[in-house]
Amino acid sequence: MASTKILFPSPSFSFRTRRAPHPRITKLSLFKLCPCVVVPFHSHSRLNSLTKSAPSPDAFQAALRGNKSWSQTASGENADLFRRLANSQAPQILWIGCSDSRVPETTILGLKPGDVFVHRNIANVLSPHDISSQAVIFFAVNALKVKHVVLCGHTNCGGAKAALGNKRVGGVLDGWLAPLRELRMELGPEGVGEEGRGLVDANVKRGVEVLRRNPEVIAAVEERGLKIHGVVYNVATGQLEELECGDEAEDKRKEAFKIQ
Repeated sequence: MASTKILFPSPSFSFRTRRAPHPRITKLSLFKLCPCVVVPFHSHSRLNSLTKSAPSPDAFQAALRGNKSWSQTASGENADLFRRLANSQAPQILWIGCSDSRVPETTILGLKPGDVFVHRNIANVLSPHDISSQAVIFFAVNALKVKHVVLCGHTNCGGAKAALGNKRVGGVLDGWLAPLRELRMELGPEGVGEEGRGLVDANVKRGVEVLRRNPEVIAAVEERGLKIHGVVYNVATGQLEELECGDEAEDKRKEAFKIQ
């Protein structure tokens, strides 16, 4: 078969042929034969616009559409839900957990809006000096009269992993994670455990102890039987595990922290 030579690129869309297979050959017929090479320079931008993948959907706009769909479904299942929530809330659980997006408390508990009062922060650190968490605890215990306070840690926690390393995290986070580093020091390499699970558990138990020293919590436990729980959420299985948080020093703690 006679050969055809195509010179590419050429800004003038010209091409040269030698011993063309047929005298009637045209640019169009040649393009049909060799569509991958006969592309003029001035068509590059148009071709790119045609072949460029469609932009990924905006996450926030997708979330707004999801909200509309969810609200319609929820109101269809329970026509009274939003009217009731608009008037008041009466959650029975205060949830104190990590800000991690993989641990959405209402979802993993199988509950609905209005069922859980929530405070979340990096690595579920609970300090008596943190005004934000203490304000939430005060309101939940005294105003909402919750029946349970749940402090939840989780596996694969980024804050715990950062505390196990010695690299600077930056910003306020290095100071915020200092309680976890203190626990790391107390536990030692063996106590930290595989993948830091020992540190995660210890952080939850330390938070439970902080809760038990809160004067409002002490009063609510005595007066109406408020329950305190420490749990760890397994990100890999979706399951919650309740930890054994002993209370051997109850009398001494009450003597030191109870305020009347």
